Amino acid sequence: MTGARGSDDGPSGGANVRNRSGTPCWVSLMVHGPTATHSFYGALFGWEFQPGPQQLGPYARALLDGREVAGIGQLPGDRQLPIAWTPYFASDDVNRTAETVRLCGGTLGVGPLDAGDAGRMAIGSDPSGAVFGIWQAAAHLGTAVTGVPGTPVWNELTTFETAGVAKFYETVFGFELAPAAPTDADTGADHVTLRLGGRPVAAIRGVGNALARDRGPHWTTYFEVADTEESLRRLTELGGHVVEPAHDTPHGRVTTVTDPEGARFALLETGH
Repeated sequence: MTGARGSDDGPSGGANVRNRSGTPCWVSLMVHGPTATHSFYGALFGWEFQPGPQQLGPYARALLDGREVAGIGQLPGDRQLPIAWTPYFASDDVNRTAETVRLCGGTLGVGPLDAGDAGRMAIGSDPSGAVFGIWQAAAHLGTAVTGVPGTPVWNELTTFETAGVAKFYETVFGFELAPAAPTDADTGADHVTLRLGGRPVAAIRGVGNALARDRGPHWTTYFEVADTEESLRRLTELGGHVVEPAHDTPHGRVTTVTDPEGARFALLETGH
């Protein structure tokens, strides 16, 4: 991870402010058993749930202290979507962004389609196969609170190599590509930070043959927690699993985990 954002760098930019195109603005998870998944994340992060747009089937928005942070839906039987947290990037025109995805070698799996009066969306994949979403806001702007435990704090793409795929995201969303941080460059890491207006918003890490063949290229969402060890204890009691033990980084204490259905995500204790 190149850098975690502070509370003023949240993906929503405030309850009444439309996100700049390219900003990570939402994270969503599609599962087989949403009721059990609601219970898991509710106990882990303190989320409560209310119904959201039903265009892809049963869907609920997760709320923290009454403010929207994420979405969880039920996997449609006729769509082949991974059980994985999917980041959504803001767009001023989802149709145009979707066409750019196609022209740059990506694919569209869902949409573009209207999500009621909330906005317009699409789900696509980059040329390496990593899945992401596109969100054109109307009534629903996206994640409304960040910088506190239980909220998304960062998104990172793990892929084979960064050069080609970073160019894809630069072209599609207008990201500025920043070179690897010195700590990564010193170890030969293939790591690129995606910036908007000079501010880091996401990252891409190339790991070559170390990429797990059964997963392929994928985005990982980091959620902020107050205490990593306490969160891991709760997670395992709730039926989740630890993939990568907690370890210290320049940006905080990080661990990679899965929920009971196997969706992988990361926990980050920033210490601020």
